[in-house]
Amino acid sequence: MAQKVNGNTEGVKASLLEQIALLYDMRMNPDEFASFELLERMAEFTARLGREVSVYLGRDGRVQDVSLGDTGKVSMPTLRLVRNEDRLSGVRCIHTHPNGDARPSGVDLGTLRSARLDSMASMGVSADGKPLSLYAAYLGDMEENERAVALYGPLRPYKLPNKLLMQEIYAADARLKSSTKEVLSAKPQRAILAGLESNNGFDSMAELEELALSAGAQVVGRFTQRRREIDNATYIGSGKADELSLAASELEADLIIFDDELSAIQVRNLENATSTAVIDRTTLILDIFAARAQSREGKLQVELAQLKYSLPHLLGQGRTLSQQGAGIGTRGPGERKLEIDRRRIKRRIYELQTELEEIEKQRGLRRERREKNKVPLVALVGYTNTGKSTLLNAISGAGVLAEDKLFATLDPVVRQAELEGGTAVLFSDTVGFISKLPHDLVEAFRSTLEEVKEADLVLHVIDASSPELKAQKAVVEEVLASLGALDTPRIEVYNKTDKLPEKPVPHEGAAYISALNGMGVPELLNMVGRALGASHQRVELLIPYGKYEAMSLIRAEGKLLSEEHAEDGTKVTALLDEQTLWKLKKLLGG
Repeated sequence: MAQKVNGNTEGVKASLLEQIALLYDMRMNPDEFASFELLERMAEFTARLGREVSVYLGRDGRVQDVSLGDTGKVSMPTLRLVRNEDRLSGVRCIHTHPNGDARPSGVDLGTLRSARLDSMASMGVSADGKPLSLYAAYLGDMEENERAVALYGPLRPYKLPNKLLMQEIYAADARLKSSTKEVLSAKPQRAILAGLESNNGFDSMAELEELALSAGAQVVGRFTQRRREIDNATYIGSGKADELSLAASELEADLIIFDDELSAIQVRNLENATSTAVIDRTTLILDIFAARAQSREGKLQVELAQLKYSLPHLLGQGRTLSQQGAGIGTRGPGERKLEIDRRRIKRRIYELQTELEEIEKQRGLRRERREKNKVPLVALVGYTNTGKSTLLNAISGAGVLAEDKLFATLDPVVRQAELEGGTAVLFSDTVGFISKLPHDLVEAFRSTLEEVKEADLVLHVIDASSPELKAQKAVVEEVLASLGALDTPRIEVYNKTDKLPEKPVPHEGAAYISALNGMGVPELLNMVGRALGASHQRVELLIPYGKYEAMSLIRAEGKLLSEEHAEDGTKVTALLDEQTLWKLKKLLGG
């Protein structure tokens, strides 16, 4: 009797279900996590159906269940081969993602935890039914009352480290029994950096290496080429692609990261030529942002940028398929799937934009309250990793994460501090800029970045020790210009001067500090006070009790620092601009 295919089988032809049911006849070796034959068959069925296919394997290598599901919804039957509830279930799940993104979803990881699966493996599938990459997730130790996850990937389906993946099942089982046991960390991906040599003096590849390290990769090699024109098919040309393939094999690379944005066709051709996963600089930056975003708004902004970036790449991958009457071999199910994916992405983009618009309205209300209270706003801007977060901590004791890596902090932070004399000021730390910052990312974060334009003063934090100082300053200037913030009063803050062999020659209007050890920070705050005080005066007045409208004016348009009631009136200390001071003098008859 043939075993049944479970899940959402509605609309699937009986003949195809019979073919899928043959997966039950496949059996893995004891030390085999998943055979490439199994993964190929699953990818083929996924492309034909446009649905996720999940296979459940016991530790003896037998297939326990085969299920179908819609995109984003995998049918998860209750399977448990191990009776002891304090142990793993004895079943691992391998399932496909039709959208090509192999990374496990929140639902995947939630099911891993709740069902205590041996492993939850997710595999991306291309539009033409090819396995792309695979991630394998396992239960980790307890962290803050929640079970952590140990993740391996992305892995090549045709070259899985099967023994390692099977060993990790037993390691996860041991962690479950003893939550104090240290989680075995997955080995970092071995990455080769590839790009074209630059003539502008800026070492873009060094920055790419910092990005790769920030993402958790291990850089094992660099591959640069000097050429005038970019090859449309492989970016670097077929000959160089073959050389890169040999280098990837020799260095046992898992990933190749290109320093420029690649088209979908270039990625596909390079992966075929090198038999190695290929991503570009934009994908890497978006991945880092996705990992670092903590706030709801930050996560929405990053997802919006990722989807906007993926949409043209999805279409580029099958552009001819989406054209009516493009010719023999370009019609049929492929066209339908591309159109479905395109509609889903566009619908999600609309949802994200709508939600971000609501958040922007809330920010607008906060901005109005701030303006009403007359609290000055100082925005910290600069290239990534110049020390903005460290400076914010030094000024306000904010306790913001500050690490020596690119994009260590992502979500904007606003903290209040007092200048000498008691003046309250809000300091805002914004996302750092970088060379070749993805356009979609700038657009997604535009509402957040436009806080810079609303600021009363901008502190442009510069890494004085960086050999790329001039190029980094130019990038920041370019972004500020795109935001319309070049006219905002600004102080250039040269940070990390303690790393310089000689004391820099100061120039007017600039501050030289070390945010890490506090050197020069008090002088910087004095400069901030003078810059803000250029439009506000500190005054001490006696307001007669009969002049209630004068007190109302101070509270509405100025900043009341103190008040003391005396016999003949109220003694006040306040910060007022010229126009408010003129109105007040007129009211008081002075």
